[in-house]
Amino acid sequence: MDLDTLRTATLGFVEAHKAWAPLIAGALAFCESVAFLSLLVPATVILVGIGALVGAAGLPFWPVVAAAAAGAALGDWLSYEFGRHYKDGARRMWPMRRFPRLVARGERFLARWGAASVAVGRFFGPARAVVPLIAGMFGVARLPFQIANLASAVVWAFVLLAPGAGLVEWLKG
Repeated sequence: MDLDTLRTATLGFVEAHKAWAPLIAGALAFCESVAFLSLLVPATVILVGIGALVGAAGLPFWPVVAAAAAGAALGDWLSYEFGRHYKDGARRMWPMRRFPRLVARGERFLARWGAASVAVGRFFGPARAVVPLIAGMFGVARLPFQIANLASAVVWAFVLLAPGAGLVEWLKG
Protein backbone atom coordinates (compact mmCIF):
# COMPACT_ATOMS: atom_id res chain seq x y z
CA MET A 1 0.00 0.00 0.00
CA ASP A 2 1.47 3.37 -0.95
CA LEU A 3 1.46 6.53 1.16
CA ASP A 4 -1.31 8.24 -0.76
CA THR A 5 -3.64 5.24 -0.48
CA LEU A 6 -2.96 4.92 3.25
CA ARG A 7 -3.52 8.64 3.80
CA THR A 8 -6.75 8.64 1.79
CA ALA A 9 -8.12 5.54 3.52
CA THR A 10 -7.29 6.82 7.00
CA LEU A 11 -8.73 10.27 6.40
CA GLY A 12 -11.84 8.76 4.82
CA PHE A 13 -12.31 6.58 7.89
CA VAL A 14 -11.85 9.54 10.25
CA GLU A 15 -14.33 11.63 8.29
CA ALA A 16 -16.91 8.81 8.35
CA HIS A 17 -16.30 7.95 12.01
CA LYS A 18 -15.60 11.28 13.69
CA ALA A 19 -15.74 9.83 17.20
CA TRP A 20 -12.57 7.85 16.40
CA ALA A 21 -10.55 10.95 15.45
CA PRO A 22 -8.88 11.45 18.85
CA LEU A 23 -7.93 7.78 19.16
CA ILE A 24 -6.53 7.65 15.63
CA ALA A 25 -4.62 10.91 16.14
CA GLY A 26 -3.18 9.55 19.38
CA ALA A 27 -2.15 6.26 17.77
CA LEU A 28 -0.54 8.04 14.82
CA ALA A 29 1.35 10.44 17.10
CA PHE A 30 2.53 7.46 19.17
CA CYS A 31 3.84 5.71 16.05
CA GLU A 32 5.51 8.93 14.91
CA SER A 33 7.32 9.21 18.25
CA VAL A 34 8.56 5.66 18.84
CA ALA A 35 12.16 5.22 17.77
CA PHE A 36 12.34 3.93 14.21
CA LEU A 37 8.65 3.01 14.07
CA SER A 38 8.28 6.54 12.76
CA LEU A 39 10.20 5.47 9.65
CA LEU A 40 7.50 2.89 8.86
CA VAL A 41 4.35 4.90 9.62
CA PRO A 42 3.75 8.12 7.62
CA ALA A 43 1.96 9.72 10.55
CA THR A 44 2.84 13.39 10.08
CA VAL A 45 1.13 13.62 6.68
CA ILE A 46 -1.99 11.93 8.02
CA LEU A 47 -2.05 14.08 11.17
CA VAL A 48 -1.91 17.25 9.06
CA GLY A 49 -4.85 15.82 7.10
CA ILE A 50 -6.75 15.17 10.32
CA GLY A 51 -6.11 18.80 11.26
CA ALA A 52 -7.76 19.81 8.00
CA LEU A 53 -10.70 17.51 8.78
CA VAL A 54 -11.08 19.19 12.16
CA GLY A 55 -11.75 22.44 10.33
CA ALA A 56 -13.73 21.05 7.40
CA ALA A 57 -15.80 18.31 9.03
CA GLY A 58 -16.41 19.89 12.41
CA LEU A 59 -14.30 17.50 14.47
CA PRO A 60 -13.65 18.62 18.04
CA PHE A 61 -10.24 20.36 18.09
CA TRP A 62 -9.04 20.05 21.69
CA PRO A 63 -9.76 16.33 22.18
CA VAL A 64 -7.81 15.59 18.97
CA VAL A 65 -4.90 17.80 20.11
CA ALA A 66 -4.92 16.21 23.58
CA ALA A 67 -4.92 12.70 22.15
CA ALA A 68 -2.12 13.50 19.69
CA ALA A 69 -0.07 15.06 22.49
CA ALA A 70 -0.65 12.04 24.74
CA GLY A 71 0.33 9.64 21.96
CA ALA A 72 3.49 11.62 21.18
CA ALA A 73 4.48 11.81 24.85
CA LEU A 74 3.88 8.08 25.36
CA GLY A 75 5.92 7.21 22.27
CA ASP A 76 8.85 9.32 23.44
CA TRP A 77 8.58 7.87 26.93
CA LEU A 78 8.69 4.33 25.55
CA SER A 79 11.77 5.16 23.46
CA TYR A 80 13.41 6.80 26.48
CA GLU A 81 12.75 3.81 28.74
CA PHE A 82 14.04 1.42 26.06
CA GLY A 83 17.27 3.40 25.87
CA ARG A 84 17.49 3.63 29.66
CA HIS A 85 17.06 -0.13 30.00
CA TYR A 86 19.45 -1.26 27.27
CA LYS A 87 21.91 1.65 27.57
CA ASP A 88 24.81 1.29 25.11
CA GLY A 89 23.53 -2.15 24.05
CA ALA A 90 20.67 -0.40 22.23
CA ARG A 91 23.07 0.90 19.58
CA ARG A 92 23.93 -2.69 18.62
CA MET A 93 20.27 -3.65 18.08
CA TRP A 94 18.34 -3.41 14.85
CA PRO A 95 17.62 -0.85 13.51
CA MET A 96 20.07 1.30 15.50
CA ARG A 97 23.08 -0.56 14.13
CA ARG A 98 21.90 0.23 10.57
CA PHE A 99 21.87 4.00 11.20
CA PRO A 100 25.13 4.80 13.02
CA ARG A 101 25.34 8.33 11.56
CA LEU A 102 21.81 9.14 12.73
CA VAL A 103 22.68 7.88 16.20
CA ALA A 104 25.92 9.90 16.23
CA ARG A 105 24.03 13.04 15.21
CA GLY A 106 21.49 12.40 17.94
CA GLU A 107 24.27 11.99 20.50
CA ARG A 108 25.88 15.29 19.48
CA PHE A 109 22.49 17.00 19.59
CA LEU A 110 21.81 15.65 23.08
CA ALA A 111 25.30 16.56 24.31
CA ARG A 112 24.74 20.13 23.13
CA TRP A 113 21.19 20.70 24.37
CA GLY A 114 20.72 18.23 27.25
CA ALA A 115 17.12 17.46 28.20
CA ALA A 116 15.97 20.42 26.11
CA SER A 117 17.04 18.41 23.04
CA VAL A 118 13.90 16.32 23.56
CA ALA A 119 11.75 19.42 23.14
CA VAL A 120 13.77 20.84 20.25
CA GLY A 121 14.19 17.45 18.54
CA ARG A 122 10.45 16.82 18.44
CA PHE A 123 10.20 19.36 15.61
CA PHE A 124 12.92 17.82 13.42
CA GLY A 125 11.88 14.70 11.47
CA PRO A 126 14.16 11.75 12.21
CA ALA A 127 15.47 13.32 15.42
CA ARG A 128 11.93 13.28 16.84
CA ALA A 129 12.03 9.58 17.64
CA VAL A 130 15.78 9.02 18.11
CA VAL A 131 16.60 11.74 20.65
CA PRO A 132 14.42 10.28 23.45
CA LEU A 133 16.05 6.87 22.92
CA ILE A 134 19.51 8.41 23.14
CA ALA A 135 18.44 10.47 26.18
CA GLY A 136 17.58 7.20 27.89
CA MET A 137 20.89 5.64 26.81
CA PHE A 138 22.82 8.61 28.23
CA GLY A 139 20.89 8.47 31.50
CA VAL A 140 19.15 11.85 31.30
CA ALA A 141 17.16 12.15 34.54
CA ARG A 142 13.47 11.23 34.22
CA LEU A 143 12.00 14.47 35.56
CA PRO A 144 13.77 16.85 33.15
CA PHE A 145 13.09 14.39 30.33
CA GLN A 146 9.37 14.21 31.12
CA ILE A 147 9.01 17.97 31.50
CA ALA A 148 10.56 18.49 28.05
CA ASN A 149 8.61 15.53 26.66
CA LEU A 150 5.16 16.60 27.87
CA ALA A 151 5.54 20.30 27.13
CA SER A 152 6.86 19.72 23.62
CA ALA A 153 4.21 17.08 22.87
CA VAL A 154 1.43 19.57 23.53
CA VAL A 155 3.07 22.29 21.44
CA TRP A 156 3.88 19.83 18.63
CA ALA A 157 0.30 18.51 18.48
CA PHE A 158 -1.11 22.02 18.43
CA VAL A 159 1.31 23.23 15.74
CA LEU A 160 0.62 20.19 13.59
CA LEU A 161 -3.18 20.27 13.82
CA ALA A 162 -4.10 23.94 14.25
CA PRO A 163 -3.33 25.28 10.74
CA GLY A 164 -5.64 22.78 9.07
CA ALA A 165 -8.25 23.26 11.75
CA GLY A 166 -8.66 26.89 10.77
CA LEU A 167 -6.16 28.74 12.95
CA VAL A 168 -4.83 30.69 9.99
CA GLU A 169 -8.34 31.80 8.98
CA TRP A 170 -9.19 32.62 12.60
CA LEU A 171 -6.08 34.77 12.95
CA LYS A 172 -6.91 36.63 9.72
CA GLY A 173 -10.47 37.30 10.82
